[in-house]
Amino acid sequence: LLQAKEEGIESLIVTSTCNRTEIYGYADHPFQLIKLVCENSNGSVEEFQKVGFVYKSQEAIDHMFRVGTGLDSQILGDFEIIGQLKNSFEESRSMGLINAFLDRLINTVIQTSKRIKNETEISSGATSVSFAAVQYIIRNIEGIGNKNILLFGTGEIGRNTCENLVKHTKNEQITLINRTKSTAEILAGKLNLVVKDYADLHLELQKADVLVVATGAHNPTIDKTLLNLKKPLLILDLSIPKNVNANVEQISGVTLIHMDYLSQMTDDTLERRKQHIPAAEAIIEDMKLELNTWMNGRKYAPTIHALKAKLNDIVAGELTFQRKKLSNFDEEQAELLTSRIIQKITNHFASHLKDENTSVDDSIEFIEKVFQIGLQTPQKKTSPIEEKYKITLS
Repeated sequence: LLQAKEEGIESLIVTSTCNRTEIYGYADHPFQLIKLVCENSNGSVEEFQKVGFVYKSQEAIDHMFRVGTGLDSQILGDFEIIGQLKNSFEESRSMGLINAFLDRLINTVIQTSKRIKNETEISSGATSVSFAAVQYIIRNIEGIGNKNILLFGTGEIGRNTCENLVKHTKNEQITLINRTKSTAEILAGKLNLVVKDYADLHLELQKADVLVVATGAHNPTIDKTLLNLKKPLLILDLSIPKNVNANVEQISGVTLIHMDYLSQMTDDTLERRKQHIPAAEAIIEDMKLELNTWMNGRKYAPTIHALKAKLNDIVAGELTFQRKKLSNFDEEQAELLTSRIIQKITNHFASHLKDENTSVDDSIEFIEKVFQIGLQTPQKKTSPIEEKYKITLS
């Protein structure tokens, strides 16, 4: 962002997720943004051409709407990206890198995201195995907030499951065990949980009401020899390959749930979410119409102001002529009359430009040509460096 500011880029935000990095910005030429990406990712323009993409104008707007509302995300209906977009927006705004248009666009996308979340069910249900596991626990264990939960294994899926457990169960009796204790201690410190030694696994199993296994070993890490139970135990095996031996089901009171069952839950959720895509897209179109109305207003406002100034100049000249010609010239009445006429004329032009069936650009060009208003900005020449790399703006 600092480099963008130093290079005179008017407006810019950067979003980065687990599977992509995107830059939205205003610049004299798109290559300025491509250059920023390459210089801050140790990449080259040639590499960008192979893996990157460039959208401009309406395509860029459409893309931000789909990304920000979870329609174009790794998981359909994922609303985490809107939080990242908000954070990026605030960071750029604090550095003076948000212009009026980007401010309006991002706020409209945020409002669209809220509407879709409230008016459709596109974000309902579990879409990750870790979240599906927690949902299963909540639905099947009564009073989960007071039960003893043991998480064995604190790799990526273990961490994600643990965070979901803390967030959704409000349970303060979650114990972590990992072969490398320091790894578990880092997670426990972050979430204020208890860590036990790997050697204490068999003792902790006796206390547990729920066991989540996410060890990721090549062979089973839990089997019936470790279980000396005095109460029912729900076991969720989130490991690949399976790390809980099927023989645990020989013990009375044990319920074993595997990853494949939870994965089916997430697949079913995604299929249900797809049914809500048309409703979400209709909301997007509605909000884009509002944005386009605002954009067109900003686009034609300078022309309307210039037209009004031009008409005032014409009137001033005519009033001067009539003032000299007529001995009984009524100054006040003439100014009142001409002012009302000018306002009516400009209102008619503004109404025409607001009409959704009007080609705003063509109409502005016509008005400027007829009234000799020189507001059209010259088109930018193609950058020599773009010619060199033949960057295609799609």
